[in-house]
Amino acid sequence: MLQPDLKTYGYDLEARLGSVLRLHSQIPPDAFTAAALGTEREGTGILIGDRGIVLTIGYLINEAEQIWLTTHTGLVVPGHALAYDFVTGFGIVQALGNLGCPVMPLGSSAMTGIGSELVIAAGVGIERAMRTRLIGKREFAGYWEYLLDEAFFVMPAHPAWGGAAVIGPEGDLVGIGSLLVQVGQDESSTEDSNMVVPIDLLTPILDDLVGRGRTVKPPRPWVGIYATEGETGVRANNIAPHGPAERAGIEQGDIIVAVDDVPVGDLADFYRQLWSRGDAGVLVELTILREGQRRRMKLETANREDLLRRPRLH
Repeated sequence: MLQPDLKTYGYDLEARLGSVLRLHSQIPPDAFTAAALGTEREGTGILIGDRGIVLTIGYLINEAEQIWLTTHTGLVVPGHALAYDFVTGFGIVQALGNLGCPVMPLGSSAMTGIGSELVIAAGVGIERAMRTRLIGKREFAGYWEYLLDEAFFVMPAHPAWGGAAVIGPEGDLVGIGSLLVQVGQDESSTEDSNMVVPIDLLTPILDDLVGRGRTVKPPRPWVGIYATEGETGVRANNIAPHGPAERAGIEQGDIIVAVDDVPVGDLADFYRQLWSRGDAGVLVELTILREGQRRRMKLETANREDLLRRPRLH
């Protein structure tokens, strides 16, 4: 049985699950992210502050026009999107009413060892929680210009991973569910795993996200290329509409060879090179391979937030 037994834990798991909320968001049809992520998004949030501060994964609330939080008692409370941190992927919601829930304590992802048994909870109630195990900590590069130096990977995977609470052996929050990914030695032996954003990435930026809606660091340069790794290198699988890459003439299928004449290795290397050039707005030159021919393309990078709808208060 993957469902946890409340009696076998050295902490009050029932109380911890009481901090876990169902999150529903509505996004306008003309929002920048609507086509890729949908206009109705379902996931999980966790109450982490006694003033109604709720932590989730940011893509659930990006450009949200309305947010609703449902507690384990069935109470429904509106929420307001305070922040989405593109660097970590965390999202912060302010509950606009009293949730009447316990606050989930924050733990240490660094102190959570590989092999640790964890509980991953999505939605509300014990039936939406399951036992899992930390199988690895390693770098993760996402196609949407996203990179974590060290992400968590847990198995078995929860089928409702978005924003799920990952509870450590001591009964505190050690991560937030982000993705379903395939892990294994080769294609014949892959299994489902959840990629989890470690909670230690939140601690240094939480006050800024709550108080300012963003971190103090300038935004990274963004080019709007949805890229993947292939046998021939980093390939542009898709191009964001109205982004720098589209304006520069980069096309789907182009292979990114170099950034400012520095050869590109893997996807993580491409991102690190791009971000090392400066803040959003910096000029970069990408060398691409198209139909066997090399081309140089100059781009003025952007702050991706400028293309997104700002959250509005209910």
